Amino acid sequence: MTGPRRSPAAGWDGIRADEADLDVLSQVIADTFFDLAPSQWLITDPGIRGRIFPDYFRLYLEHALAHGTVHTTPSRTAAALWVPGGQDTTGPPDGYAERLAALTSPWTSRFLAFDEALDRHHPAGIPHQHLAILVVHPDQQGRGIGTALLQAWHATLDDAGTPAYLEASSPRARGLYLAHGYVPQPDAPFYLPDGGPPMWPMWRHPRARTALSGNTG
Repeated sequence: MTGPRRSPAAGWDGIRADEADLDVLSQVIADTFFDLAPSQWLITDPGIRGRIFPDYFRLYLEHALAHGTVHTTPSRTAAALWVPGGQDTTGPPDGYAERLAALTSPWTSRFLAFDEALDRHHPAGIPHQHLAILVVHPDQQGRGIGTALLQAWHATLDDAGTPAYLEASSPRARGLYLAHGYVPQPDAPFYLPDGGPPMWPMWRHPRARTALSGNTG
């Protein structure tokens, strides 16, 4: 695949994150997701959540950097984590279960249940790109940054004829993704165990592009 194209929404090229960005982007994800319903379901105590989340999301970032694509912004206040999904995809990184237990104890059972719920509803058999995480720091939201990150990589996916998949974790996120061509899967929403909140699995078919079509993502 080629790199992301310039997004008119933001006026900058999508920047590939690297290992030097792990600390700052882990904190950005932790801050952005802190109050979401699934986050509160994972760890009810906000103090413990604040301590655990940066290291927890570092696991996601490390995996996406090693096996997928992570885009960020010049100010490192947003991130989009894309990893291959479907056929012949990479499973959890080596030592994931042990690291997860070390980072999240005594809440590990909730994190395992979360992973199992997402895996159970993740489509199999069709190669696609999985948008594992898209965040814009709360201080930077409302400026079109999330849209720009989506448009940048959607253009690449459309050129390659590659579909995309994600799990929206709030009605607001669901609305954003609907506006960008994602449609809820037949099993949407599903609910996290033990009376947990809903998640919306969503799928985006690649769009046909022509020389005159421009960025339609």
